[in-house]
Amino acid sequence: MPLAGVPLLGHALQGVLSCAAVAEVVLVVPDAHRAQAAELTAGVCRELGSGATVTVVPGGAERGDSVAAGLRVLRRDVDIVLVHDAARCLTPVEVFDRVVAAVAAGAVAVVPGTAVVDTIKQVDSDGYVVGTPDRSGLRAVQTPQGFRRDVLERAHAVTSDATDDAGLVERLGERVLVVEGDPRALKVTTPGDLEAAARLLGAS
Repeated sequence: MPLAGVPLLGHALQGVLSCAAVAEVVLVVPDAHRAQAAELTAGVCRELGSGATVTVVPGGAERGDSVAAGLRVLRRDVDIVLVHDAARCLTPVEVFDRVVAAVAAGAVAVVPGTAVVDTIKQVDSDGYVVGTPDRSGLRAVQTPQGFRRDVLERAHAVTSDATDDAGLVERLGERVLVVEGDPRALKVTTPGDLEAAARLLGAS
């Protein structure tokens, strides 16, 4: 899907490869798009002068399966792992830097997040409100999510079934730190999201 003439993946790679701490990138994509993804990545690497190692592998049936597939091919000397969603294609490099710094400082799992500004209602199966959580303690979580590699692998050894990898780590009883996210890290999943991303790109 293009954004200002560039595939979303191309924009996402700009943020990933602009992070000085990133030494290796594993792209997990549908098997039919592996060659296209590899060609696009090589172009972004040349443009940025990045020396990062890039590997493209096929994904799995579910999101968690794809993350597990990427983990399996990482070099053994990599001890901090970032899991990023290419749909959050405009995530600025500063968010990557904050996540990496927090893991390097000792946190085993780190996610970027933004404060929730809407009032949130919890409802039952019939649609009736059963609670109104205090939004001051709520965060809308983004990516990249960062982990100490051994902790993430241990989480995936139990199960890969979760909406995000932080949820898997939480099930281990490990603490997950939230650092400041960024409004530009919106997830592009609908035509309206694509229009919002185009506006953000034009304003940057």
